[in-house]
Amino acid sequence: MSSHEDDTAAPASADQIAFHRLARLRPRYRWWRMLLTGLLGIALYSAIMLLLIVPLGIMAAIIPEWGVEVQTLLTTTEYFDLDRPWLLVALVLPLILMIPALFAASRIVEGRGIGLLSSVTGRLRLGWLGKSLLLAGAVFVAYFAVLLGWSAATGESIAPDFSHPNLGIMVVLVLLLIPFQAAAEEYVFRGYLMQLVGGWLRHPAFAILLPVPLFVFAHGYDIWGAASVGVFAAVAAWLTWRTGGLEAAIALHIVNNVFIFLFGSLGMVDANATSGTPIDLLASTVAMVVFALLADRWAKRLGIARTAKARPTAASVGANGTHRLDAVFHG
Repeated sequence: MSSHEDDTAAPASADQIAFHRLARLRPRYRWWRMLLTGLLGIALYSAIMLLLIVPLGIMAAIIPEWGVEVQTLLTTTEYFDLDRPWLLVALVLPLILMIPALFAASRIVEGRGIGLLSSVTGRLRLGWLGKSLLLAGAVFVAYFAVLLGWSAATGESIAPDFSHPNLGIMVVLVLLLIPFQAAAEEYVFRGYLMQLVGGWLRHPAFAILLPVPLFVFAHGYDIWGAASVGVFAAVAAWLTWRTGGLEAAIALHIVNNVFIFLFGSLGMVDANATSGTPIDLLASTVAMVVFALLADRWAKRLGIARTAKARPTAASVGANGTHRLDAVFHG
C-alpha cells in the first residue's frame, strides 16, 4: 500500500481534517463566520433573483403573451411539462444560481479556500466525479430496470412515447441543466451546511444528520416521498464525509434526477409526482445504499483522499507542543 493510501486510511487527527471540519482551515475562521456567509449568501442570491425577476415582470406587463406564461408559472404545481419546456428552466435556474451566491459570500467572508467546499483537496476532483457518475449510472440502470419491470408485471403501461415535438428540447435541457441543479443543492446542503455544523461539533454524525430536515423541508413530498428524500440526504452526507468531498454525492444526485426527467420525457414515470409508496421507499433506499457502499469501497481502492492535511502555524502550537485545529490549509 502506498504512503498516500496510508494517509487516506488514517483517522482524522490534528493534521488529518475530515470534510465536515474544513471550515476551520479557512484563513479567517471564527465560529460565527459561516453564519455570516449564509446571511450574505441569501442577500446576494436575493439580489441575483431580483435582477432576473424585475425585467421579467416588466416584459410580462408589456407583452400580453408573456403575462399569460408568467401567470402559468406562478400558479402551476407541475414544472415538468413537455408543452412548456421553459418551465423546467424556471424551476432549476434559481437553484443553479445558489452556486455563485454561495461562492461569492464564502470568498468575501472567509477568505481564500472556497475550494474546500468541494473537497479536502481544495477542488472538485473531476476524475473521481466521472468515475462516480459511471458507477451511479450502472446502479440506477439496474434500479430503474427493476422498478419499471415491476410496474409492467403489475399491469401498468410503461411504453415509451417518442411522439411529442418538444421531446428533443426537453432532453437537451435536462442534460444541460440538471447536473448544475444537482451540484448546487449538494454545495448548499452537503457543502456549506455540513461544514457549518462541523465547525461547531466534531462528531460527523451531527454534520450528517442535522441538515437532513432542511433538505426534506425544501422538497414538498408526502410522507413516503419525504422519507425517501431524507434517506437520500443522509446517504449523500455520509458519502461526502467518507470520500472527503462532494463528488460522489453530486453524481448520485445527477444520475437520480436525470433518469427521472428523461423517463418523464418519455411518459414512463411521473416527473411531477410528490407522493410515493413504501415499495418506492424501499427500492430507492436499496439503490442508494448499494451505490454508497460501492463508491466508498472504490474510493478506498483508488486512494481518494478522505481528509485534508493541515500544517499548523506557530500560533496554533500550544505551550505543551500540541497542535490546535485552527491550522492553515496547504492541500
